[in-house]
Amino acid sequence: MAACLNGRPVGASLLIFDCDGVLVDSDRISLRIQAERITALGLPMTYEDCVRDFLGIGMPETLRQVEERLGRPIPEGWQEELEAAVEEAFRRELRPVPGIVEALDGISLQTCVASSGSHEKMMLTLGLTGLYERFAGRIFSAEEVERGKPDPDLFFYAAERMGVVPERCIVIEDSPWGVAAAVAAGMSVLGYAADAEPRTRDTLVDAGAIVFTDMAELPKIVAAAS
Repeated sequence: MAACLNGRPVGASLLIFDCDGVLVDSDRISLRIQAERITALGLPMTYEDCVRDFLGIGMPETLRQVEERLGRPIPEGWQEELEAAVEEAFRRELRPVPGIVEALDGISLQTCVASSGSHEKMMLTLGLTGLYERFAGRIFSAEEVERGKPDPDLFFYAAERMGVVPERCIVIEDSPWGVAAAVAAGMSVLGYAADAEPRTRDTLVDAGAIVFTDMAELPKIVAAAS
């Protein structure tokens, strides 16, 4: 009998990782700084607000929403200053997601990365955390497709490049936008909820993910679906 995940047979051949919040612990850094900088523009936002509204959607959509709420364009140079502040913080604080190195060591399935972030950003974050070489040549960005998450284009693209049909892919995501994209692509999806807060788990479950909270669980889950 075929293994099942999300209520469908899997027989998985490819594991597709999101980057931020799944491989590298970058979201808590970048969203904290976003909240500070957006508040300084005159649009008060907390870290929790940014998690709710901007986690997983990419910078172009984030900027569009901020400008819409402000009712005016973001000042010239603001994005560049934000990115410089985030990069400086990454160089001081960024770490791999707890347990991800050991999880990767325990997974035999082929893997790749598909992220809303740019290639430049992933080269920085994966490089700083020692993970870049594990995925070199198998890293895909929303820059390469017409529509980013929650549309399925990026996951379709990653699967095609890896030579695997969508129904044999498992996606690891930490945002409801990413989960929605994987579901729309017809892929099985695991939602990583590191903080284990009920609200976080619920948003991932509602989007269509099976949720886990500890990367140590991942090899066993993947093996059961392979």
